[in-house]
Amino acid sequence: MRVVCFGEIMMRLNPEGYWRFVQAEKFEASYAGGEANVAVSLARYGQDAAFVTKLPENPLGDAARNSLRRFGVDTSGIVWGGPRLGLYFVEKGASQRPSKVIYDRAGSSIALAKRGDFDWPRILKGAKWFHFTGITPALGGDLPAICLDALKVCKEKNITVSCDLNYRGKLWSREEAGRVMARLVPYVDVLIANEADAADVFGIRAEGSDVEAGRLDRQGYASVAGQLAGRFGVAKVAITLRSSISASDNNWAGMLYDAKRRKAFFSREYAVRIVDRVGGGDSFGGGLIHALASGRGAQAAIDFAVAASCLKHTIEHDFNLVTEAEVDALAAGDATGRVQR
Repeated sequence: MRVVCFGEIMMRLNPEGYWRFVQAEKFEASYAGGEANVAVSLARYGQDAAFVTKLPENPLGDAARNSLRRFGVDTSGIVWGGPRLGLYFVEKGASQRPSKVIYDRAGSSIALAKRGDFDWPRILKGAKWFHFTGITPALGGDLPAICLDALKVCKEKNITVSCDLNYRGKLWSREEAGRVMARLVPYVDVLIANEADAADVFGIRAEGSDVEAGRLDRQGYASVAGQLAGRFGVAKVAITLRSSISASDNNWAGMLYDAKRRKAFFSREYAVRIVDRVGGGDSFGGGLIHALASGRGAQAAIDFAVAASCLKHTIEHDFNLVTEAEVDALAAGDATGRVQR
């Protein structure tokens, strides 16, 4: 099935291992972005995944594109032009020291893109699914309107739409996010969020939960999902449930709410020893899209998505480089991590 993902891809720069920024004399370079991470996951699972963005016509733009092509993502819809590739810096946390992310993405080629850059009827030809996140309209400029243009074409072509709210306080205010996303989410069929997104963007809070304290009430999030579905007409709402014990250890689970049945499905909870958590939410989204697009039921879909994301937390950098068989094995209960010979 053809899935088109739209957003920004950036160069990620991080010190080796667990070194701090102030210690670093060199940085590892890789490429990633919310929707690009999803596209790579989908390509790894065998889907016909495409990624659309705007990149500068220079060697860094080429390198970003090639990082996707390496894993089978179709990049033929990328638009070329503009001044620069966005950057972000990651300092990996450990134990009680949290990870830190610094963005240098202002004035990137995609942030300065214009509505006329994207011929959505052509880009979406043959597509059955379209994915974007709240990060893309948060970049400002024409991007809220560009996203809306794409969603209107999806509506005309009966293309399923998924969106990860992905609120980023460094990009826009809660008020602006709520105003813009309230225009976009009514076009969405599958909405993805974490413990805090619904509260940050739409003011919908889970009773009995305290994210900072790592206390999550499952039924409170079922209520949040029901309210989101009711307000915007979303068919399915998925919420990741992360309990942060420390930067090194998290408990990880998820929920999928089916609005038609008014029923919430919960995955098992995994105790995760983290190698790299950046991209963890995107790996959940990629797993969920693949499972639903493959016709798996609600329980099987949330089990697959959470298992996929659990595995991503053990992989350096943002891309979730696992196979469908590896995810299925974990979802079926093979969580020992024993050497495979």
